[in-house]
Amino acid sequence: MGTVYMGTGRRKTSVARVRVYPGNGKITVNNRPFEEYFGMSTLQLIVKQPLELTNTVGKFDIVTSVSGGGLTGQAGAMRHGIARALLAVDDEFRPLLKKAGFLTRDAREKERRKYGLKKARKASQFSKR
Repeated sequence: MGTVYMGTGRRKTSVARVRVYPGNGKITVNNRPFEEYFGMSTLQLIVKQPLELTNTVGKFDIVTSVSGGGLTGQAGAMRHGIARALLAVDDEFRPLLKKAGFLTRDAREKERRKYGLKKARKASQFSKR
């Protein structure tokens, strides 16, 4: 199969294990075509961003297994994983990807709910009497 480049991407609670092979641009997510898995065009755009930035669209086949979180988080995790795998392909891509912010893990996670509150910070309405 040739050389395999690996990258792990994370966002919120999603984890994407990305394998990049030299090929013709086929992207597979959890054994399904990428267009079928990510129905919304915005999510497809997010996933393809690192490839478009480095002018490698159509040069690599990407096989990904994604778990956890929702579709948006999974798309973000995939973008992170693809960017990391592209670094393994060619280290020259680092300044481009770094400037675009694709190598930074989006660490925003849901805050835990505190007891006595309805959500993390939402309390019941204050009543003076």
